[in-house]
Amino acid sequence: MSQHTADPQHTADQPHTAATAPAAATHRDWWRDAVIYQVYPRSFADSNADGMGDLEGVRSRLPYLRELGVDAVWLSPFYASPQADAGYDVADYRAVDPMFGTLLDADAVIRDAHDLGLRIIVDLVPNHSSDRHEWFRRALAQGPGSPLRERYHFRPGKGADGEQPPNDWESIFGGPAWTRVTEPDGAPGEWYLHLFAPEQPDLNWDHPAVHDEFRSILRFWLDMGVDGFRVDVAHGLVKADGLPDLGAHDQLRLLGNDTVPFFDQDGVHEIYRAWRRILDEYAERSPEGASPRGRRLSTGAKVFVAEAWTPTVERTANYVRPDELHQAFNFQYLSAYWDAADLREIIDRSLDAMRPVGAPATWVLSNHDVTRHTTRYANPPGLGTQLRTPGDPALGLRRARAATLLMLALPGSAYLYQGEELGLPDVVDLPDEVRQDPSFFRAAGQDGFRDGCRVPIPWAVDGPSHGFGEGGSWLPQPSGWGELSVQAQTGVPGSTLELYRAALAARRAHPALGAGDAVEWLQGPRGTLVYRRTPPGRSGGQGFVCTANTTATPVRVPAHGRLMLSSSTDRITVYEDGTALLPGDTTAWWTTD
Repeated sequence: MSQHTADPQHTADQPHTAATAPAAATHRDWWRDAVIYQVYPRSFADSNADGMGDLEGVRSRLPYLRELGVDAVWLSPFYASPQADAGYDVADYRAVDPMFGTLLDADAVIRDAHDLGLRIIVDLVPNHSSDRHEWFRRALAQGPGSPLRERYHFRPGKGADGEQPPNDWESIFGGPAWTRVTEPDGAPGEWYLHLFAPEQPDLNWDHPAVHDEFRSILRFWLDMGVDGFRVDVAHGLVKADGLPDLGAHDQLRLLGNDTVPFFDQDGVHEIYRAWRRILDEYAERSPEGASPRGRRLSTGAKVFVAEAWTPTVERTANYVRPDELHQAFNFQYLSAYWDAADLREIIDRSLDAMRPVGAPATWVLSNHDVTRHTTRYANPPGLGTQLRTPGDPALGLRRARAATLLMLALPGSAYLYQGEELGLPDVVDLPDEVRQDPSFFRAAGQDGFRDGCRVPIPWAVDGPSHGFGEGGSWLPQPSGWGELSVQAQTGVPGSTLELYRAALAARRAHPALGAGDAVEWLQGPRGTLVYRRTPPGRSGGQGFVCTANTTATPVRVPAHGRLMLSSSTDRITVYEDGTALLPGDTTAWWTTD
């Protein structure tokens, strides 16, 4: 039988410059098929040589993100903060922490992003504030009975002298979820609730002042021009009446599997209905337009995305009903291993759950809280999302590239975490003395190894921090980091960066990709995923098929048209009988006329 081979990036390999990069989508429902790139500001780019990334650094790299082909940029917190939890302990929601710059720098980032056709989403942290927030400081100073204490969860302790916590809740970061304060007269006093670090007291969303404050915060940043908000701990704002005991120890293992009295309470949904009305108001008065520089100006619809850890995707769907939030992270998908049967089940359940509420499914493989998927896939299954071992790096990268193509072909919106387009592994061998994750220093909580995915990313082959900044980096970069840099991979056929660029360009160009709510599963060998997508509203025309082999062994599959793109650097053999030999741990994209 005669045969020929196909270059895995034959149709998509081309120089990728600002002139050829696709502009952001301008339709009002842009978020339904958006690719959103998470920037962790302290680890992205440093403009002032202090070893810490900042907003001016982000601004300087926005052209790179446009060339990459993403639609929006999500910025992790840059607000004024003591940095007890890397900025997720906010002292002032309307100010920029000096380590990141000023409000003028934030304004410049938003304006430049819009001129480049990129939208900006900022983090919102409504479950808790910093213990340095003015409300909390005054609540401590004013003592028991202070009206400001009602804006948090202050309670007297149990026991004869109030020496025991008010209930048995445990902190996500380990230990009790309560800390006892010393009152102004020096005596041991009340306890306050903190589901995370003691420096992060939980706000009381039963108090109207809390509602008023956050509606004002939303308007402040919307007036600055942001395009949306990622809502941190969106499932945690409302607590069960009376703060009842949970009656269980090792409560961390229950999260995401069971309903607990401090997460996923039905009362959160009324909060988000009120917020949605605010965003819709701003969307109505912000039509699409063109920037003075002649590129697309990202205005129009404003969006919310929820970080909502829930027991099921069906519970997650409650957060994205038509009058609530727009999107919710799909943590069930993120937590899945590289296994065809498991992935298909999660894909089907995700699409089925979102379809009745009219929301797009979202797909994500990595973020700032979990071990990078390049390293997760390098290890055996069942180890969770925070790993301490490197595994087989070559296998992990091969699977990660295949998982990326599988994800980007699914209907809905996709989230990328900075550096994944470089194939960065997690840095699992950081010395204990350099770690800064607060959960690392508390017993029985999360594993505390989030620092490994937060190491500053490499931009250049050489230099004191591989182009991150002239003053080194706040977490040490490993040896060989420069070989994975943007500079090292740009223009190199088969590099992970060029694979991402090609995939995002193809995703933007192909009429069957992007928004949608279903896939058509096709037959394939055991261990494979094969699905077809067709352009919306059309049964014929230019179609698309994604074929993923999650096994280590090459398999013979139908060649569904012309090969667009492959995750493998190996050449794919296409036979004259219409079949192809798909290498192990590889995803291929096919297009049909």
